[in-house]
Amino acid sequence: MIGYTSVGTNDLSRAAGFYDELLGAFGAQRVFEMPDFIVWAVSENTPAFSVHIPIDGKAASVGNGTMIALSGSSRAQVDEVYKKAIDLGAVSEGAPGQRHENGFYAAYFRDPDGNKLNVHFMG
Repeated sequence: MIGYTSVGTNDLSRAAGFYDELLGAFGAQRVFEMPDFIVWAVSENTPAFSVHIPIDGKAASVGNGTMIALSGSSRAQVDEVYKKAIDLGAVSEGAPGQRHENGFYAAYFRDPDGNKLNVHFMG
């Protein structure tokens, strides 16, 4: 059902470097690029992730309660992506770990612009 998600940035170059590395861990690459935004996806017809400079010309800001959740293929991938995010300058919002009895294993972090992301695995 999700076509794509977007977060804002005040520094597209910095965001590009962060997400090239982070989303590369899922096998994603840039699929579309304009001067004010970049889109990554695993393939052309899969959900995508994009980073945009706000079109209204105002500074990008973080949505309170807004979070993008990235689906990992294993607990090991959750650990790997979380570590990569931190190494790339993200700030931890919760180290990898079991969150619920239903098998939800997740980690949380904020990208260099302060956008909150989660990477998780069910199982």
